[in-house]
Amino acid sequence: MSLDLKVLIRGGGEMATGVAHRLARAHFKVCMTEIAQPLAVRREVSFSEAIYDGEKEVEGILARYARTLEEISLEWEKKAIPILVDPEASIKTELKPDVLVDATLAKKNLGTRLSDAPLVIGLGPGFRAGEDVHMIVETNRGHHLGRLILKGCAQEDTGVPGPMGGYTLERVLRAPLPGKVTHVRKIGELLKVGDPVLYVEDTPVKARIPGVLRGLIRQGIQVPEGIKVGDIDPRGTLENCYTISEKARAIAGGVLEGILMIFNKAHPR
Repeated sequence: MSLDLKVLIRGGGEMATGVAHRLARAHFKVCMTEIAQPLAVRREVSFSEAIYDGEKEVEGILARYARTLEEISLEWEKKAIPILVDPEASIKTELKPDVLVDATLAKKNLGTRLSDAPLVIGLGPGFRAGEDVHMIVETNRGHHLGRLILKGCAQEDTGVPGPMGGYTLERVLRAPLPGKVTHVRKIGELLKVGDPVLYVEDTPVKARIPGVLRGLIRQGIQVPEGIKVGDIDPRGTLENCYTISEKARAIAGGVLEGILMIFNKAHPR
């Protein structure tokens, strides 16, 4: 028996893409919404790149930029994921999704409500299950990553990236000032400590650890001070740059579990 469900995902970055990818492989009709200038760092595994380039393929699943409800339907017929510029996810009024997933990872609720869909799922902190979403998926690395929360909230954001190869804060590159980004290196390149990775205006941003450049914010974009602009994987495995992370897969598994928990009850064998 097939569950012919429409799923609307707010967000197009790495975690949102992990969710969209898994649900598309499970044959749900997935649609995504994004801001006009996405700020994804792990661009090789972010469907938000389709906003700039028209389309983006991640591990065999294709997303294409769409503008209207008709174009959404056409992309579904082509087995692609439509992604729209629609920060408020206002397309939900026309689309009438069965499930809405807030995957913006904004650490606060940007307007998602229980009434947005029969099932509303929030990723990470900023939501309260039973009040503004039906359930939450834990996004904090550790023992509870990917766990479904049916009452209460997710763990608070620590501001410290999860450890990888013994490194936490050191593996993330941040803008030292507001300004325009200019690349020096490319995603997939191996770095040594002290290597310049990019410039923000005339200020270089250098690698603080050795590893492979797993993520890099888009060339030429204007960024605010302090925003994440790069990601170094100290494990040094090139494949990690082009495949969905274990964290995104765990979160996606939680979303899929939540959907099946609710809708399988309505479709017994």
